[in-house]
Amino acid sequence: MAYFICSSCNYGSASWIGKCPGCGEWNTFVQKQDEKQITKKKASPTQFSTLKKIGKSSVRQSMGMFEFDRVLGGGIIAGEVVLLSGEPGIGKSTLLLQIIKNNVAIYVSGEESLEQVQHRAERLHADIGHILFSDGANVDQILSGIEEQKKPHLVILDSIQTLYTNDVETPPGSINQIKEVMNRVIPFAKKSGIPFLVIGHVTKDGDLAGPKTLEHMVDCVLSLEGDTSSPFRILRSTKNRFGSVDEIGVFEMKEDGLHEVNSATALLDITQKREVGKAIVGVCEGNRPMFLEVQALAVPTTFSMPRRVAKGIDFNRVQLLIAIAKKYLNLKLDSYDIYFNVIGGVRVTSPLADAGIIAALYSSVLSKTISTNQVFIGEVGLLGEIRSGFLGKKAYTEAKRLGLKPLEPLGFSSIKDIKKFIVSS
Repeated sequence: MAYFICSSCNYGSASWIGKCPGCGEWNTFVQKQDEKQITKKKASPTQFSTLKKIGKSSVRQSMGMFEFDRVLGGGIIAGEVVLLSGEPGIGKSTLLLQIIKNNVAIYVSGEESLEQVQHRAERLHADIGHILFSDGANVDQILSGIEEQKKPHLVILDSIQTLYTNDVETPPGSINQIKEVMNRVIPFAKKSGIPFLVIGHVTKDGDLAGPKTLEHMVDCVLSLEGDTSSPFRILRSTKNRFGSVDEIGVFEMKEDGLHEVNSATALLDITQKREVGKAIVGVCEGNRPMFLEVQALAVPTTFSMPRRVAKGIDFNRVQLLIAIAKKYLNLKLDSYDIYFNVIGGVRVTSPLADAGIIAALYSSVLSKTISTNQVFIGEVGLLGEIRSGFLGKKAYTEAKRLGLKPLEPLGFSSIKDIKKFIVSS
């Protein structure tokens, strides 16, 4: 008896359907034939053991880059599978190529030929003569080849969307292929103790391509973020079974690759003169204090509905702060087009930036400047109050140490105090 299976999400149906109820894709149902009944055999019993008999936990292996190790939690664990995602051209392959130069590794490139990888390594001045490379794409052959080699410190798969297995009929990059490939990589990594770094593509919306279950399968999910027009990149962890997700790594892209950035003010230029609509915010991205420049531009609108544009800041957060400013600062913002931008091409997720965003907006509306070393730290509530927020004290202490001027104490009590401060400055 024939039945139909969606090639994208594996949803089953007794008849052909144009649109899949499971994933919403069109024309993805493929006719299948019933498989022969499998004879059930009694499985051998599972052997259990106490944790005391297992022994000590594995020692972390350093990747040779402090910022990368920081995000992992101090290094990579034996048998750990790490998924690295990011926009095309953001520097994923560059970052991993710089990592393997310090490790005995195997690099599998399904997207580039060996000559292309060599050319990129020469541009980065990376000595990779000790690295084993392959441009194969069959995951079964790749894992068999790894077994024949001396145990490497690390295996890199670039990328998961290019790999396939002959046991799945759909083409490489399809959801079924991605899931099956990862289902073979993970048990191999756990059994052999070899850690894997796997590159994953992202969709046009910035989400990881493939099923959400792929993120649940791996041990760690990293995301490399940044604007391709800016040299700065931020490495975030959205999942980490063996470490914290409260750390970020900061890098600067140069001609010879990614360079680690350790300074909290690396994205800040306090030598510039005072300008209207510019404010310095102190935030904690993860557990790491950072100081960034937020710019706001408010101009009279020529449209029936004023424009709101935010770059580097969550748009819904901006809309919320504009509404708070309208009510408690008595600003007629309905007649203004408002634009926000975070300098450096990075994205701010911490609510500690709220006070600085309000300050930049008010500065632009009033055409008043703010001191270049004045720092705003604080989360703004719906009632217009300013709170120190999570890790606000840490950002405040770091600002004082660096010679900046955070508002005392940890910001004002209300955004009306920001208004008084800007008017009197």
